[in-house]
Amino acid sequence: MEKLAVTEQEVWAALDEVMDPEIPVVSLVQMGIIRAVALQGQQVLVTMTPTFSGCPALEVMEEHIRVRLAELGLEATVEKTLDPPWSSDWISDAARAKLKSVGLAPPHLHGGDFIAVLDAPISCPYCDSFNTTLKNSFGTTPCRMIYVCNNCQQPFEQFKPL
Repeated sequence: MEKLAVTEQEVWAALDEVMDPEIPVVSLVQMGIIRAVALQGQQVLVTMTPTFSGCPALEVMEEHIRVRLAELGLEATVEKTLDPPWSSDWISDAARAKLKSVGLAPPHLHGGDFIAVLDAPISCPYCDSFNTTLKNSFGTTPCRMIYVCNNCQQPFEQFKPL
């Protein structure tokens, strides 16, 4: 029996199940890390842009992509590109809501002018108060900052606008 061809839509759906290893409530697709797929027969080229060039989870992401697509009978090649550089504007609305649901404030949209949003007030993902204070410009990963809410007293991280 001949194997049915996998569609590009099925590839994207499978990739949407590959979760970000550092934020496992969102997928690499939802984070805007996976930029393109090129399918030719049982071969697929996945183009990804890491959140930053020194991302410590890069090899883990690549392996998870290859394993998930192998489950569809595909041989995946993962190509990394830094041009254009990843932008936090690429995070989907669904991912922004999921980030907030786990206490990680999503970054402001900036349209390429991230300097304009660096001083923008940050709302607490727990109580929505803007009465928050930056405690450290570096959080548990280089792409996060640590805040505390002065209303509910809850510490939280914000994903940096990049």
